[in-house]
Amino acid sequence: MKRLAIVSGLFTSLLLALPASAHQIWLQQDGKEAKLYFGEFGDNLREVSPGLLDKFVSPSAVLISAQGDRTLALSKQSDAFSLSAKAGQGESLVAEDAHYPVFENKHAATPTRTAWTPAARLVTSAAAQEPRLTLDLLPTGKPGQFKVTYKNVALPKAKVGLVTPSGWMKEAHSDEQGLVQFDLPWQGVYVAEVHHTDKTAGERDGKPYDTASFVTTLSLVQAKGMKALPAAPAAKPNK
Repeated sequence: MKRLAIVSGLFTSLLLALPASAHQIWLQQDGKEAKLYFGEFGDNLREVSPGLLDKFVSPSAVLISAQGDRTLALSKQSDAFSLSAKAGQGESLVAEDAHYPVFENKHAATPTRTAWTPAARLVTSAAAQEPRLTLDLLPTGKPGQFKVTYKNVALPKAKVGLVTPSGWMKEAHSDEQGLVQFDLPWQGVYVAEVHHTDKTAGERDGKPYDTASFVTTLSLVQAKGMKALPAAPAAKPNK
């Protein structure tokens, strides 16, 4: 029983640290609205409220268009945050939570306090975009080509994953110009993801941290290609 309790405690600790190591936020929209999800896109996992979705303090979202930027309102639903507007053709959305609570992994060899910043971008075309997020993942204007930037500077050697709802996934690393290239064989939604860790210590909302961890996604829809494979079965949300 004692061993079981120790294992259970370790699992709980890992689950609490899960957002920084495995989870992501991503933007997705249909004909009616845009939503910000938290979980694992390729595993069809969407965290809910009550649950891990409640850990978000104040996510923000901006609609970027030729008319300028428009700050959007977010409304928390059972499985996502609904945005007050969606992106039209040629427009894009960015979202992030710069106030996600600092957490500590006490079971690491050296306990580390981490400030995790999840962010997301949605584009409606392959047109080149300018960096807007601290860690950004941008289309360049060339089909299947993306650019990784950190603090507005190209980020080389960053691992980028590309996944579809079926769980089909490819990975590649950015070159010295921050560029990465993928084939997009399927119709439908793709979500690309990039991680970056900055070991510069700092402070968030009055709490010190040892490292800053960033996870950013890019959502896009591919009109051409093979018919999309079915989505993976829905995964059970964590509590």
